[in-house]
Amino acid sequence: MRVRVVSIGVVFVALLALLYVGLHHDPHMIPSPLIDKPAPQFTAQLVEPTTGTFSPSQLKGKVWLLNVWASWCVSCREEHPLLLAYAHDQHVPLIGLDYKDDPVAARHWLAEAGDPYDEVAGDPSGNIGINYGVYGVPETYLIDRNGTIVYKQIGPLTVHVLETKLLPMIRKLSQ
Repeated sequence: MRVRVVSIGVVFVALLALLYVGLHHDPHMIPSPLIDKPAPQFTAQLVEPTTGTFSPSQLKGKVWLLNVWASWCVSCREEHPLLLAYAHDQHVPLIGLDYKDDPVAARHWLAEAGDPYDEVAGDPSGNIGINYGVYGVPETYLIDRNGTIVYKQIGPLTVHVLETKLLPMIRKLSQ
């Protein structure tokens, strides 16, 4: 009987420890196996402008941001004003990847809300997102001059993340 009480106590303490860790874990800080690895290459049809293609190789030698979004995404709409403000200051190119979305809906959303992107590539099947390890939209990747992913933001960008993480990294990588 005493062994059983001790076992239940150990299990209870272990569950409390897991709960404590879970409550203090930032869900936006999920480690990405792609950090410090080359950004996956792709060629995608442009959504905006409506003709041409985009490939990360076009930005080789430049620091740039890839923002994965969709017109149906509520969180993407939350971060959109911040992206518009960022585009106004234009620190580095901002490329949109329209994830699992209808291109017509994407163009309508950008026409209505404003277009912060230098170009928007389409990913209607989600295959490009899978190669980037997208958990859900929005996600933003900072890619250096060598085409290496150096930072991944899961979830909407915030002023805090932009000012304390992304912009300092962009300034350092752009030197």
